[in-house]
Amino acid sequence: MTSPRSPRPSAPVTPATRLIATDLDGTLLRDDKSVSERTIAALASAERAGIEVFFVTGRPARWMDVVSDHVHGHGMAICANGAAVVDLHAGGTFLEVRPLERPVALDVVRALRAAAPGTSFAVELTTGIHYEPKYPPFFLDPGATVATAEKLLFEEAPGAAAPVLKLLAQHPELDPDAFLALAREAAGNLASFTRSSPTALLEVSGLGVSKASTLALCCAERGIAAEEVAAFGDMPNDIEMLSWAGRSYAMGNAHPDVIAAASGSTVGNNDDGVAVVIERLVAEALEARRDTTP
Repeated sequence: MTSPRSPRPSAPVTPATRLIATDLDGTLLRDDKSVSERTIAALASAERAGIEVFFVTGRPARWMDVVSDHVHGHGMAICANGAAVVDLHAGGTFLEVRPLERPVALDVVRALRAAAPGTSFAVELTTGIHYEPKYPPFFLDPGATVATAEKLLFEEAPGAAAPVLKLLAQHPELDPDAFLALAREAAGNLASFTRSSPTALLEVSGLGVSKASTLALCCAERGIAAEEVAAFGDMPNDIEMLSWAGRSYAMGNAHPDVIAAASGSTVGNNDDGVAVVIERLVAEALEARRDTTP
């Protein structure tokens, strides 16, 4: 008489992907800031398969023209590292803003001036960017005001001025990762610090504001769980999002910390790494649909 066999443990079932969240620069976009034909086709196929696509970027809404024609369905994008949700179908109209309060921004400026002398600042508002005289100029924003950060953040009546989406801090000499670590040590209790530039340029948001936290809010509104999200990124400002998503992919050109945070990887942005994975996800979705069709 043989003893009954214990049932084999079933393999874990990976939830179907319902939403794709992708960074832009260094991820979806090629180095020349173009969207390849293959990537355009992959984004469209995802939408046809019922998978929503969210662009989640550090860019402000006014710099979203590079992908505004490729947003389908909802038309929404998450900009400024999670500080804004915008409607690209409506010309970048703000649907939600998670601001950095001006008194807090001023405290951050003071802390970084003390911790890293030589730091210069820019202030990204819902209405545009303004910067200090020593800050590298934004040639795409010729109408910017040039003044000290203290003057740029001053408001005659509290709450009367345009919301601050993020503060940018640039240092001419420090190593980028060392500058980020220094800033978090000096003022990490005041705000959220990250970076997406290869230079020592930090992006400062309200405490708790990130690509991940705003994406989580948008997904919750749609009844989409983290396990049903596939995310793509290449720089430290993507790490929280990649850690949160059920499937996450570091680009072949990604920062080492991003590679460590992601659950998977793909080829580089110039080789259409996002499209490569989207094509596979769409094929999986269509195969699952066929398997459940009577």
